[in-house]
Amino acid sequence: MKLDNRLSPLKYLNKDIPAGLVVFLVALPLCLGIALASGAPMFAGIIAGIVGGIVVGALSGSPLGVSGPAAGLAVIVAVGIEDLGTNAAGDFDPILGFKAFLVAGVIAGILQIILGFLKAGIIGYYFPSSVIKGMLAGIGITLILKQIPHALGYDKNPEGGWDFFQPDGHNTFSEIGYAFQNFTAGAIIITVVAVGLLVLFQQKFIKKNKVLGMIPGPLLAVLAGVFLNEFFKIYFPDLQLVNESGIVNDLAVHNNHLVNIQAANTDLPYLGLITFPDWSVLNNPQVYVIGFTMAIVASLETLLCIEATDKLDPQKRTTPTNRELLAQGTGNVVSSLIGGLPVTQVIVRSSANINSGGKTKSAAVIHGIFLVVFVLLLPNILNLIPLSCLAAILLTVGYKLANVGLFRSMYNNGLSQFLPFIVTIVMIIVTNLLWGIAIGLGVSIFFIIKRSYENALYSNFEEMVVGDHDELKIELGEVVSFFNKGHLHRKLNHVKDGAKVIVDGSKNKHMDFDILDLFEDFLDNAKSRGIEIEFHGLNAERSEKLYAFIEKMK
Repeated sequence: MKLDNRLSPLKYLNKDIPAGLVVFLVALPLCLGIALASGAPMFAGIIAGIVGGIVVGALSGSPLGVSGPAAGLAVIVAVGIEDLGTNAAGDFDPILGFKAFLVAGVIAGILQIILGFLKAGIIGYYFPSSVIKGMLAGIGITLILKQIPHALGYDKNPEGGWDFFQPDGHNTFSEIGYAFQNFTAGAIIITVVAVGLLVLFQQKFIKKNKVLGMIPGPLLAVLAGVFLNEFFKIYFPDLQLVNESGIVNDLAVHNNHLVNIQAANTDLPYLGLITFPDWSVLNNPQVYVIGFTMAIVASLETLLCIEATDKLDPQKRTTPTNRELLAQGTGNVVSSLIGGLPVTQVIVRSSANINSGGKTKSAAVIHGIFLVVFVLLLPNILNLIPLSCLAAILLTVGYKLANVGLFRSMYNNGLSQFLPFIVTIVMIIVTNLLWGIAIGLGVSIFFIIKRSYENALYSNFEEMVVGDHDELKIELGEVVSFFNKGHLHRKLNHVKDGAKVIVDGSKNKHMDFDILDLFEDFLDNAKSRGIEIEFHGLNAERSEKLYAFIEKMK
């Protein structure tokens, strides 16, 4: 049975409610973990999860995508709070920094809404995949480096600032060295157990088991962390993790090992946790720079997730990207106005939704409702969660973004793919996200310009009606790069069901990997739409991937 994006969200509640429950169980620890990585109040992650589920879910045209706080934005948030909360004397106030950052979040959301009205949903196709993959890998490595101190239980000054090179002469690696010298044994035990469970529940034999496959690994890691800490409290008090406050060298020191949402212990939980933006910072140019950076990165991450989610959709439905930008922008405005982190569509939640049998966007909304119900009925449980088990979750998220297989794959793709990928990663780690993307894009463009000097760049499109069906003939130019991806995607996206597409590559001398990926996606989608596609004249000797692609056509 073929589903449609326009089907009533109420029609498949018997499938969407169980899927929404599973997504909620996956999302809850991630909301807290990403807030931890962002240096923001813990409840800001919960707010973002609720807004991403209910607000974005209701407005989005994505049938299976789920939105919430994203690990890919954690670095931007952390650096933004730090920059906006530091005064001219070098003193840092995290509360003022977060309030100022919320203004940048509203600006980012407005920019995304504008991009949606300008029909800029195709923008993701104008960024080479090497740079986008480098961006995600750079974020993953940064997450790993910054969460190692939390995993070791060194929480007095865990990150040591989110810049790699710090004003006091230290850097990220030296701060990790201090963490190893001042570790907490209980935290390390919890981290090791949590990571072990997360890795175990990613194994195929677990996923194939009908019972164990339904248990979210992150939720199990959190429950194990809480159980172990309560076990330490009774039998091994020296290993127990607690939140400590005291005076060291005449300075107030807070050493938090557990989630610390103070309002959770009051009669009116969370009433005082709604943080509002500080509009007085509108005259600070840095606010607009952070807002612009966040809008671009959040939009790119959402568009990438849409592409991945549509691939995973068993029905191969297509998400309207411009509508998604409008939904994400609205969600970011709402989240920032009430003290939440920025949101994007997130592949971890989306894939959990698909694997759990979700059918429509009701599942995303239902997961947000579950978040609301949980924080209203069981708020005190959150403060039992050790930060080390949240760090373990983020370590595994970081590795998924920057795994060894990705580096091997990019290396095998050749220098034109590997060099922009590596440059983007290194620049993100040692400078910031915006500079990393810009310099990586510059390196990628260099290779494109080099090829353009060597070969003519053109492609022709011919549309006609043959018999009782439409036919599109695409004559590829000598060089087809990611610059052509947007135009080609638009042409393929308008092919009618039952049509025929002929791709003539007899003149083609070079085809970017981005174009091959686009053709592969179109091929998968074409099967369910009755579209016939033929490839002529492509030289299989030019690359292994091209050869594998042509073999796939047969």
